[in-house]
Amino acid sequence: MASKALIALAVLLCANAVLGVNIISKSQWGGRSPNGKSTLANKLSYAVIHHTAGNYCSTRAACEQQLRNIQAYHMDSLGWADIGYNFLIGGDGNVYEGRGWNVMGAHATSWNAKSIGISFLGNYNNDRLTSAQISAAKSLLADAVSRGQLVSGYTLYGHRQVGSTECPGTNIWNEIRTWANWRA
Repeated sequence: MASKALIALAVLLCANAVLGVNIISKSQWGGRSPNGKSTLANKLSYAVIHHTAGNYCSTRAACEQQLRNIQAYHMDSLGWADIGYNFLIGGDGNVYEGRGWNVMGAHATSWNAKSIGISFLGNYNNDRLTSAQISAAKSLLADAVSRGQLVSGYTLYGHRQVGSTECPGTNIWNEIRTWANWRA
């Protein structure tokens, strides 16, 4: 049994090394346990990109505080079971676990059951993406494909394409429209 666990850990570490994905777990950033969760299927056809429209963070400590603030707002004010997004990316270039893999998010009405939601911490009508954030997002999407969470020909949308919103902000919008899987 221990050898299976070691093999699984080795595969995960190799995948992280190859894809460059280092996901800071919810427990590492001080997140609360969810009040409930619904399973999200594999082989999804869509990923939806967001911004939190809040404060930008450029250090791990500042990003972790933002994550706790967002989770508290989503759970305590909106009454959601957890933070809305599957993953969030800080200005520090780190990927932070939100709801994580195979858990349905609360990020895009009518799209939650058929997409993963990835949000950038900050307001990208004003803030600008760093190369580290872009690399982290692309690596996370590649990881989602390699895990089978997304199909290889998935469609990437900005939140504004599936809802009436400015999200993911003009600067992210202009960036993601250059990515291979983005569709009009």
